[in-house]
Amino acid sequence: MSYSSRFGFDFHLPDEGWCYPKDDMFFRRSAEWVPLESAGVGRSFANTNSVIYPRITGMVPRYGGHVPGEIFKPPIGGMCQFTITTRKRKQTQDKRRKRKVLDMTSLLSICRRGFHTSSVRQQIIQSATPTKRICIVGAGPAGFYAAQHLLKNLNDCVVDIVEKLPVPFGLVRFGVAPDHPEVKNVINTFTKTAEHPSLRFFGNVALGTDVSLQELRNQYHAVLLTYGSDQDRELQLENEQQSHVISARKFVAWYNGLPGAENLEPDLSGRDVTIVGQGNVAVDVARMLLSPLDALRSTDTTEYALEALSRSQVERVHLVGRRGPLQAAFTIKELREMLKLPNVQTRWRSDDFSGIANQVEQLQRPRKRLTELMLKSLKEQEKLSSSGSKQFLPIFLRAPKSIAEGEMEFSVTELQQDSAVPTDAIERLPANLILRSIGYKSSCADADISFDARRGHVRNREGRVLKLDASDSVDAGLYVAGWLGTGPTGVILTTMSGAFAVAKNICEDMAANALDTSTSKPGFEADDKRVVTWDGWRRINDFEIETGKAKGKPREKIVSIAEMLRVAGV
Repeated sequence: MSYSSRFGFDFHLPDEGWCYPKDDMFFRRSAEWVPLESAGVGRSFANTNSVIYPRITGMVPRYGGHVPGEIFKPPIGGMCQFTITTRKRKQTQDKRRKRKVLDMTSLLSICRRGFHTSSVRQQIIQSATPTKRICIVGAGPAGFYAAQHLLKNLNDCVVDIVEKLPVPFGLVRFGVAPDHPEVKNVINTFTKTAEHPSLRFFGNVALGTDVSLQELRNQYHAVLLTYGSDQDRELQLENEQQSHVISARKFVAWYNGLPGAENLEPDLSGRDVTIVGQGNVAVDVARMLLSPLDALRSTDTTEYALEALSRSQVERVHLVGRRGPLQAAFTIKELREMLKLPNVQTRWRSDDFSGIANQVEQLQRPRKRLTELMLKSLKEQEKLSSSGSKQFLPIFLRAPKSIAEGEMEFSVTELQQDSAVPTDAIERLPANLILRSIGYKSSCADADISFDARRGHVRNREGRVLKLDASDSVDAGLYVAGWLGTGPTGVILTTMSGAFAVAKNICEDMAANALDTSTSKPGFEADDKRVVTWDGWRRINDFEIETGKAKGKPREKIVSIAEMLRVAGV
């Protein structure tokens, strides 16, 4: 049995059988049936005198309209709401079903939302007059973790996330290696936070270009900066700007589909790649260069990167660090993955491990386990054949000195109180391609940010941003979290702890009336900007997943901002 409303939606109830809680009900938009239970926040049932009353509460899409087959999500409040109530007296199965009653209620805001996708969508928050408005600039891990803490611990607040790109998740989407899908599972947690009724997402809005910091501060009680690190630290060597010298950050962005990075075109026609730096990013890059192509085809590595890697002539990857094995910055997980790569031999230099075995017992457990694995691999390499395989070549105690065509010169170093001190000895390594991986730094997105250009991060004290006047006084209402405030240190869990701590400071400052929340603030006003809301991101997400399925991949990322906006309906 179908019921139609004058708003263009059809509701279909099963014609036969008992109306038990397990029965599906359907919502139809356009030509396809969609289970109505997907639309609701839940069901409740009452069984009285053998009468079953299933009750389903659902909501229309956030801004009207529905893509057939798309799963409904509970929308931000202030939307039109309907309830469907059905009742069936349980007698015998051959008796006709009693008539279902369709009760439409609270259709108050449907007209202004319409049934189409507009370029700018007003996202309505459930609380009509929130007393606390907080803006987070940057939709990466730090931003989402901070939002999660704020929404959980701060009463009567609205959190808006403003992101430069049309898509969220920052480093998780564009920095995590494609063959580490388990790390990307944190996106599920971020998605739950994004769908909180008191959170709004504004993608394709750049701080300093589309909106100024001062405008945001006028519109919110507090502003939290979490837009991360988007620049590289350089070697400060002559010839560093040559085409065969690129940053590992750009290489990672290239194979991960960061918009703009698709034009990098790294030259993989040579035999030797030298990576300067020994952190996890450097090891990720080495693994991508040496992994079997078939293993990468089932990941979300961009199609153009797969094509380039299929033509790669790289056989040896040198991973060079200034200090010794006890100071290596990569973790045991990354090293294990390298040691297990098929058809790849890891070759250590025995001289680099002189005296290391005698120090193992004094090491703390994580460093001890990593060192033991390196020593074990060093011992086992004697049994390996020297031909027929690609090679991963970690090299310690070498500091970059100069860059030439096809090679790189290093100073041999020695450790003095854990610092690498260059000696007069030098070594030249073949380097058809040089990848610099010695750290990231942030940029100053707005002139009103108190920014330390030398250190590459925002000046702050425990996440509270300091004033522009170079004093140590706090600029009330302005905060920073993540790598933008601490520099590029730690892993995602480190970022989570730091973001929680800064969010806690915001809550405490508001509780102590250090911030004036007595007057209302309007929040971000999209005006005529081409803004991507969370629903727009869901369209992009669904499109990428569907495109990836045809290629046997979890997704095929859109790398063009213009295409992202088109798919989002902006």
